[in-house]
Amino acid sequence: MKKVLFIDRDGTMIREPADEQIDSFDKLEFYPKALFYLSKIAREMDFELVMITNQDGLGTEAFPEEHFWPVHNFIIETFKNEGVEFKQQFIDRSFPEDNSPDRKPRTGLLQEYFTAAYDLKNSFVIGDRMTDMELAKNLDSKGIFINNQNDLGQGETSVSDKELSQYIALETDNWQGIYEFLKLKERSVEMRRMRQATKNKARADAAQENA
Repeated sequence: MKKVLFIDRDGTMIREPADEQIDSFDKLEFYPKALFYLSKIAREMDFELVMITNQDGLGTEAFPEEHFWPVHNFIIETFKNEGVEFKQQFIDRSFPEDNSPDRKPRTGLLQEYFTAAYDLKNSFVIGDRMTDMELAKNLDSKGIFINNQNDLGQGETSVSDKELSQYIALETDNWQGIYEFLKLKERSVEMRRMRQATKNKARADAAQENA
């Protein structure tokens, strides 16, 4: 089964401005070390990378598409040049008051992942808002919370922060911490596999000796 990293964009891969809208290159600032460590994750670990982002009112007069796509495509191309390729990009255009089933933390855009092909239990949502952590809950996954002291949009969750805390596997403010956490998890899984393989071999050898 495939493991997935569901990665938020604004506030996670790039900095998020006060107006919550990246509609010009003047506002674009990559999150510190996101390029470097996401590149290492992509090269060294067995995760499918998926971007999921809310872009309020994209395509409306307040947020024209021609202001969004040049910057977004530059972000994607920059990460791609560092070996970070997203299998899927999910962009919800609704406003919070629309109550769209496709808007994070709801899972309307992610139905294809609720199949036997994906290991959601061992997948993670990486984001800087509690809505990302609620998405992890709704996927029955775990969250990696980038706590950059940014409280933008925190009112969109439908459950308490206390309830969501049990789904947070890591709270950090930097990508190095995320990389080291995921690497340690991967090593732990590999060690368990090696121990199990050793036990299985010992049982097989013992069975042959007693045959």
